[in-house]
Amino acid sequence: MSGVRRLGRRWRRQRPLRTRLAVAASAAVALVAVGVCTAAFFVIRYEMFHQLDLNLTQSATRVIQENRDGGPQVVAGECRYLSAPACAQIVPVLPSEDPAHPYLLPVSAAVREVATGDRAPYFSNITLSGKPMRMLTTRLGDDKALQVALRSDSVEKGVRQAAGLLAVIGAAGVLLAAGLGYWVSRTGLAPVARLTATAERIASTRDPRHRIELPPGPPGRQDEVTRLAASFNTMLGELEQSVTAQRRLVADASHELRTPLTALRTNAELLARADRLTDAQRDRAAGALARQLREVTGLVNDLIELARDEEPTPLLEEVRIAALAAHAVGAARAHWPSTPFTLHVAPDAAETVRPGVPARLTRLLTNLLDNAAKFSPEGFPVEVELTASRRTGSGSGSGSGSGSGERLELTVRDHGPGITTEDLPYVFDRFYRAETARALPGSGLGLAMARQIVRAHGAELTAEQAQGGGALFRLTFE
Repeated sequence: MSGVRRLGRRWRRQRPLRTRLAVAASAAVALVAVGVCTAAFFVIRYEMFHQLDLNLTQSATRVIQENRDGGPQVVAGECRYLSAPACAQIVPVLPSEDPAHPYLLPVSAAVREVATGDRAPYFSNITLSGKPMRMLTTRLGDDKALQVALRSDSVEKGVRQAAGLLAVIGAAGVLLAAGLGYWVSRTGLAPVARLTATAERIASTRDPRHRIELPPGPPGRQDEVTRLAASFNTMLGELEQSVTAQRRLVADASHELRTPLTALRTNAELLARADRLTDAQRDRAAGALARQLREVTGLVNDLIELARDEEPTPLLEEVRIAALAAHAVGAARAHWPSTPFTLHVAPDAAETVRPGVPARLTRLLTNLLDNAAKFSPEGFPVEVELTASRRTGSGSGSGSGSGSGERLELTVRDHGPGITTEDLPYVFDRFYRAETARALPGSGLGLAMARQIVRAHGAELTAEQAQGGGALFRLTFE
């Protein structure tokens, strides 16, 4: 038996899912069809023999009424004909009281027991003159038994005909089940087949632009396989965006690195001929080389941060945003001495904390401040403001602590040329630089990195035109 099970498991493993599903569906429908036909056969057989037994019972009742006081004898003996009435005979308890003429129906010990009342009346099948008969043996009076028989070959023929007809119906049901099983497997697994073909095509071509065709209809009425295909399409879309972003990052990084690396090589070659340069030329070339090394180092670090896309969850700690903003503004004042920075912290936001990674939040604020200082005219301030407001629908709470019921908002505003309507949707894209920023230092990664840090902390960062000119960046912690 274990060998049969092993063969069955091996067969299932070697057959495709469509074949296994077709076989399973066909077997289920075929089993139901065969079961229904079998049950119908037994019901028909029972009803036909039950009707014959009712006829025997009626004949026995009539004979009893007509021969209640009669002695042992053959009452009717013409039942060998198909249309003849039932043949009947009366059998006494003792064999010595049997009539001189032989009985037509077989007499056994069970018949004598019915005559004495030791056994209940019963039906039996016998053969008489080569013909099948159905016989009823019942009690007649106190010391006699009555045997009544009818030919049953018409009933048996009807049963055989019903069996043949039901067998044909069952075979047709099995064939229909096979066809339905194949249709169900082909139709039900069509999206899976398309999904498999698409996955194989993507694996061979490494092109995630392929999609699975979905049947028309509202999303709420789609079946599980269609929803699986839709989810796979969504996953392919995300994969395509990821691959596109990766390729764009590599291409943009190559483009951005080409200019500073060329300048580095030029200055390095110039310094290699230092004996031909004056001291001023040599110092100028060394300073340019150091500055370009810092720019390349910063660009490479920014690219590593963007490509890594780390989540801050394992390093979270409670960060006081006001203190972090004060530290970032102090560092910006030292880095941009010609640009004044102002910081205003609302009293209810001074002690508010949020979970985060201090180093990455510091990098976020530094990028925003550097971007504002870069575009601010000399002598015009960069204004930083931190406020807290009650969230709609939140419970009561104080202005300190975790601030679970408060929204914390930090704005950075400059007085530069601002952001045009055409540039506003792209300010957070990697390597994007507006026309007004092409001549300024930078790689176009600062705001992209800021948005990445903000998303990792579950916050929101938006850019807009400030009233009176300039750009305003709004950082919101919920």
